[in-house]
Amino acid sequence: MPTLRVDPALPVPLWSQIEDGLRRRIATGALAPGAAMPSVRELAAELRVNPATVVRAYQRLVDDGMLEARRGAGTFVAAAPALPSRAERQRALREAAQRYVDQAAGAGASREEAEAALRSAWPRASRNPEEER
Repeated sequence: MPTLRVDPALPVPLWSQIEDGLRRRIATGALAPGAAMPSVRELAAELRVNPATVVRAYQRLVDDGMLEARRGAGTFVAAAPALPSRAERQRALREAAQRYVDQAAGAGASREEAEAALRSAWPRASRNPEEER
């Protein structure tokens, strides 16, 4: 699994950072349908967070149909992960944009600097993971 990162200094809860990172990896295909997820303990140790934090992120993704929990076998990317509706996607984009604007403004960045950073980051986020293999 591609490495996740969490930042305790951000105002976003750690479980939400984990959830968002996994959603992004599933949506871009970096985590393929049927792929096994690390155990809660493994991911918690890797990220240096409480296992309950990982449980919350995993459970929200299970509830949304993106992950499947199989008793005794572990947690897997759903065979057909549910993609968010247009309204959900727009809500998530608005929330993420506001967090980005708040962080950029807090760092003293101008609007032009923040937009340039976003344009620069976009190709990395939308790159097809299959092309990198």
